[in-house]
Amino acid sequence: MTRVGPATAEVRRAVRTALGSLPAAPAVVVACSGGADSLALAAATAHVAAVPVHGVVVDHGLQPGSDEVARTACGVLRDLGVDARVATVEVATAGDGPEGAARRARYAALVGESAARGHAPVLLGHTLDDQAETVLLGLGRGSGARSLAGMRIWDPPWCRPLLGVRRATTRAACAEAGLEPWEDPHNDDPRYTRVRLRHEVLPLLEDVLAGGVAEALARTAAQLADDDAALDAAAAEVLPGARDTDGALDAAHLAPLPAAVRRRVLRAWLAGCGVHGFDDAQLRAVDALVGRWRGQGPPSLPGGLEVIRVRGRLNVRRAPHGPGG
Repeated sequence: MTRVGPATAEVRRAVRTALGSLPAAPAVVVACSGGADSLALAAATAHVAAVPVHGVVVDHGLQPGSDEVARTACGVLRDLGVDARVATVEVATAGDGPEGAARRARYAALVGESAARGHAPVLLGHTLDDQAETVLLGLGRGSGARSLAGMRIWDPPWCRPLLGVRRATTRAACAEAGLEPWEDPHNDDPRYTRVRLRHEVLPLLEDVLAGGVAEALARTAAQLADDDAALDAAAAEVLPGARDTDGALDAAHLAPLPAAVRRRVLRAWLAGCGVHGFDDAQLRAVDALVGRWRGQGPPSLPGGLEVIRVRGRLNVRRAPHGPGG
């Protein structure tokens, strides 16, 4: 038996553990940019997976020569024994900036690949360092426990086997395997908030707090993820009994609940009514119709919608002066 390096063994162990916890599937899809994280993930998956492995390299077309980078990465995957293809996407320039637009286009392509492979799980190369950065971003934005819980290992169709693995380990695994990862220039561009967190904020915190910050942030995310799952489960039990046959919500049914559970019920109810993109302030305004009812007017929501309370029941309606109202 060929002896492998410690980094390779760690990455393979993480992937094996993650795959072992997934529902049965006919295949797995690995998203690979050609960078160290996703390349190490692909190599490990090709080694340990018991089902066919399909690789997808998404070409966003945002950088000169991106098509050549994608083809090269695709070739490396095939050398690893992975059936791979390049998915070329168009990135919209409007909306929440190039990062958000690229992410949406990438995820849409990967969801399509998953569906084409019998709804196979899609493996992403996010590491412990990415998780720490996500938690810091959530803290800075005041996003609450749901955001601070970070990314989940299994969030269908997404599977992130490397959330407990450091970025340095994936680089070492590539070196042990003789793989040369692509260095994305965007990863060093200080115009991006996450890049400055990576190169400026986290190193400073590690220095000030004498190390271990990334691991501590990842532990915080794991603890909050458990809490968040418990609260979501409690909310899921409440919602059916609080909702009328016509879809309205009974405020009296919700009023005695702890605020954290109540807001999760409201979040799920709003999503079921087709309301999307609302922020925490808007959710709390809806919650006030239940927890701090004083006869106030209906809170406004995205899409020209609002929530109105009439005779103790909440309904979503088109705002009288909203778009198309």
